[in-house]
Amino acid sequence: MEQQQQVEQEIRNSDRFLTAFHRIEQSMKEIIGTTDHLSFFKLVDLSKRKNAIIRKYEGDLREYITLRNAIVHQNTSTEYAIAEPHDEVIQVLETIDEALAKPKTVGKMFGRNVTILQAKDTLKSALLLVRDKQFTQIPVYDGKTFVGLLTAVGIMFWLANRVEEDEISWEMTVEFTLQHEKKKENHLFVSPDMSIFEAQELFKDSILKGIRLEALLITDEDGLIGIVTPLDLIEI
Repeated sequence: MEQQQQVEQEIRNSDRFLTAFHRIEQSMKEIIGTTDHLSFFKLVDLSKRKNAIIRKYEGDLREYITLRNAIVHQNTSTEYAIAEPHDEVIQVLETIDEALAKPKTVGKMFGRNVTILQAKDTLKSALLLVRDKQFTQIPVYDGKTFVGLLTAVGIMFWLANRVEEDEISWEMTVEFTLQHEKKKENHLFVSPDMSIFEAQELFKDSILKGIRLEALLITDEDGLIGIVTPLDLIEI
């Protein structure tokens, strides 16, 4: 046990840094589908077009190339590195390496049985789900056909537009309530293989476009297998 701890202590940060750096280089080559020798900057430029993880950590990767060059090109012996990266740098680089090697996908993280409503279900049943389950996004189907995403915000505005009416029936069907949502691009269908970083980008891009994206609906050949909301991504 003591010998193992001693070996672990002898592993320098510079060694860990170079190992992770090399693995990231190889991952970027796999992303763009090349075995050619390319500069690290070129690899970043090309792979970020295809991979959300590279886009997320682009700034860190570009910053670390200077440190890599200092370690590789200015070593005076195998026992001495001119620069030993801080633990925080190692943690970031190894996080990037792991994210590329074992991508976290929306299917793995958010695949689950999704509660849905049928178009002929009542407004009361939708409000009970909001109250009891605290759902704020509920997919609505007509049989097996998706017809829209009902949201708590949509219900609120629908009710607000009818506040001066004498009576609102709680037995009104969801399909009428859903009319407010039909004008909104409030959802996207995505593959279970999508990375969580790409999912984050979709929500961010929707904000920049002035679109209120409420949910990503994860689907495969069997239909709806999961849902991702902005709150889900904030929590991770």
